[in-house]
Amino acid sequence: MTRHTTFRFSLDPTVEQRGVLERHAGASRFAFNQCLRFVFDARRARESGEDVTVPRTGYDLITTFNAWKKSEAAGRVFTVAPDGAAQITDLGLVWRREVYQQVFEEAAVDLGRGLAAWSASRRGERAGRKVGHPGFRKKATARQSFRIRNQFPRRGKPAIRVGEATPRSVLLPGVGTLRVREDTRRLRRMLAKDRARILFATVSRGQGRWWVSLNVEAADLHPAQRHPGRGVDAAEADARWVGVDLGLTSLAVAARSDGTEVDRIDAWPRLLRSTARRRRALHRAVTRKRQGSRRRRRAVARLARYYAWTARRRRHHAHLISNRLVKTHDRLVLEHLDVRGMLARNPTLAESIHDVGWYQLTRQIAYKQAWRGGELVRADRWYRSSQTCSACRSVQDMGGVAVRRFDCRTCGLSLDRDLNAAANLAAWAELHHGADVWARDLPAEGPVINAHRRERSGRRLRGGETGPEDVGTGARASA
Repeated sequence: MTRHTTFRFSLDPTVEQRGVLERHAGASRFAFNQCLRFVFDARRARESGEDVTVPRTGYDLITTFNAWKKSEAAGRVFTVAPDGAAQITDLGLVWRREVYQQVFEEAAVDLGRGLAAWSASRRGERAGRKVGHPGFRKKATARQSFRIRNQFPRRGKPAIRVGEATPRSVLLPGVGTLRVREDTRRLRRMLAKDRARILFATVSRGQGRWWVSLNVEAADLHPAQRHPGRGVDAAEADARWVGVDLGLTSLAVAARSDGTEVDRIDAWPRLLRSTARRRRALHRAVTRKRQGSRRRRRAVARLARYYAWTARRRRHHAHLISNRLVKTHDRLVLEHLDVRGMLARNPTLAESIHDVGWYQLTRQIAYKQAWRGGELVRADRWYRSSQTCSACRSVQDMGGVAVRRFDCRTCGLSLDRDLNAAANLAAWAELHHGADVWARDLPAEGPVINAHRRERSGRRLRGGETGPEDVGTGARASA
């Protein structure tokens, strides 16, 4: 199978290039708002009795916007002769040629996807909480970002290229060559060996910097990086599952069904706890500034950089732990944690639950296990792994989270509570072998947006696999 991953680089644009990036981000926001205005206008026209089709999909919105931007409704340019006679010389958006065309199209696609999610949520066809209707993006609060698809012509090079001018550079159509701060050797090597291709690039601004995220479709990992396939006559010891219990005292405890502990992660950076004084000072600095002042904006920016730093550190550590588990075990079972419910029921533990980052860890384990050809299942949400004895299978009430040892009143078993839960998870997977397969091909940094689109022309990636060093998922702290 092919896999999707993301390479994120910090840009180092010049003053002129910053203006170009801001212009493209503003054009994306303008196109999104204008397409949303088309939807509202069409709905009001239908309510008044007119026979008007409401654009709902990305294709309909693109067609409507392309027709509007060249029409008189989008603007007119007059030329005044010396005798005072005025004449229309151009129609439509005058500045539309200063922005790459795909920026408008991708904004319309985003709105179409938002409308589809809202409609599915209203009909009850979408799981999870209710999705609201897309709203207008304000210039002051909206995130500056835009997306550009890669094009593969029959003859010539792709539109998005990496390391062409200098090793640390990215070429974006309509924008030009941008310098990046990080090393691009790993991505350049994969592209040069025809083992990957860039699908699209997302440019965004955050933490006081401009960033580019390149969504890459790569071939399968090298066989040396994958788990060996299991035969029908595999040994029972090799076929055992490994349960991974996630907690607050120990971040992860891995064990087999017989109670054998195979791994335990006790030390990880509790950033929200260790930097509590700094966080409180930053929050106080924001509240003490006057609303709408320049100093308040600077204080908010400092607070945002702090939370971005904690997120990078937590994500970096999650990569270390997920690689450690995935590389050593080919059959893992995770528990289904209701994090939202835990936050609502345990307000005193909310900060600690936020600090561990369970979702980030389980998400990384899921797609990395799929890349390496392993198996991953998720236990039933209502399975009492912490209240079940791993020896006699009796269910007992162990009290609150402060009780760290499981003492069975039936068979007398006494062991660590997290170890007992991990053993129960492994036993559940052996009992329900192959049930509720959870492994999915997810990207390394965020959900797949339009990586499956196949409307581009040109060569497709077929043969070749990545080398042992071309994985692209190793832990690396961002700048």
